[in-house]
Amino acid sequence: MSLIAVVGATGTGKTERSLDIADAVVRLGGSAEIVNCDAMQLYRGMDIGTAKAPLAERRGHPHHLLDVLDPWEDAAVAAYREAALDAITAIEARGAVPILVGGSGLYASSVLYDFAFPATDEALRAQLEADLEREGAAAMHERLVAVDAAAAEAIGPHNGRRLVRALEAVTLTGEPFRVGLPPEESLLRPTLIQHVRLERTALVKRLDRRVERMWADGIVAEAQRLRDAGIERGTTAQQAIGYRQALDQLDGALSEAAAIERTQALTRRYARRQVSWFQRYPAAPDAEPDALAQHALASLEA
Repeated sequence: MSLIAVVGATGTGKTERSLDIADAVVRLGGSAEIVNCDAMQLYRGMDIGTAKAPLAERRGHPHHLLDVLDPWEDAAVAAYREAALDAITAIEARGAVPILVGGSGLYASSVLYDFAFPATDEALRAQLEADLEREGAAAMHERLVAVDAAAAEAIGPHNGRRLVRALEAVTLTGEPFRVGLPPEESLLRPTLIQHVRLERTALVKRLDRRVERMWADGIVAEAQRLRDAGIERGTTAQQAIGYRQALDQLDGALSEAAAIERTQALTRRYARRQVSWFQRYPAAPDAEPDALAQHALASLEA
């Protein structure tokens, strides 16, 4: 049971906790390496808005799957899963403890669980994406309601990309689109899952301050650099919370105050979804870093 997973909503302190665990492993004579499972931290140049730990703050622990995509590339869960599992296998082969950390629920679940990805068809996907662009997410949601009401209810009417994915899968297979987690027994390997939580009122205050700090730290200038690097040639990165609003501010569509307020509201809503997703995990009781480190090191030696 060498894998440790640190998951939870944005702003709860997952990065700090993962580094504390890695430090504890080193104090006990081992080594640890951290594997990112925040979808937006995969992107080069997206640092301020994703709270990506700078190299100087990583305490000397190797990190994997940070800065691996250009901003115009679209992140894909299946490709991420393969890369993350390869990284974990290589870390274990080096005799180190892998620590998976992040708040992108589907990405984390793809690594922790025995995920089966639905069939794909490039031509059908392109047609559905064109329909989404022309008709909008609400119309795609209505189409999904007609063929898979349960999936439509779970996804909601706003996530155009997931609606397209569900419609593609249902069209190809004729079967319902699975939304959510496989059963607990389908965990790929024994894993110590730590779900980092904060009381709701405290989390909201922390998130609002974080967004204000993003603007103070220069997210608008970072968004301009990303625009110059081609972020708007892709679909995933440019819709990231904070960056979309900073781009709208650059275009004059939002004032700075409105961009901050909009980002705060979206961040709070995203955090609620993360809490709902991760509370279904078979999380272990909260444990001190030293205890987690001891358990992981013992399993490596077993």
